[in-house]
Amino acid sequence: MKAPADPRLILSEGELDLGLELMLLAETGLWTAVDAAMAAEPSGLGRSHWRAAFLLRRRPGAGVKEIARLTGLSKQAASRTLADLESRGLAEKDQGDLDSRRRPARLTEAGLVFEARIAERLRAMVGQAYRDAGLDGVASARRILASLAGPRLGVRREDP
Repeated sequence: MKAPADPRLILSEGELDLGLELMLLAETGLWTAVDAAMAAEPSGLGRSHWRAAFLLRRRPGAGVKEIARLTGLSKQAASRTLADLESRGLAEKDQGDLDSRRRPARLTEAGLVFEARIAERLRAMVGQAYRDAGLDGVASARRILASLAGPRLGVRREDP
């Protein structure tokens, strides 16, 4: 349930711009960490591969359409990314129960290891940011990010 807006909260354009700037810089920091970790991975794997692997770990059974929706990739690019993961033994696609065109994917053991190697750096960064923000900051950050991601993306606010 969404909490009512606090009428005392008045945000200036400058405060909103600072928030946008910080989010853009935070995104850059996260992707820089992903790129650094990906440098040690086999050639041909990039950000989209790790991002798809991360989402498959969090949402086993996601298919091309869901990966495309969650990442903003086209269906063709999401399909290619999943095919790359599958060809390297990092993911497997199952036959759909009701629709043979929908092929849910999941990470293999090797895929879980790949995803964890990259996510380890990011978890450390997010953990430090949460510690810097304090107990109240963690819940607030989750609420802000979940609101920005939107319910259309299936974001769960209280998912540990």
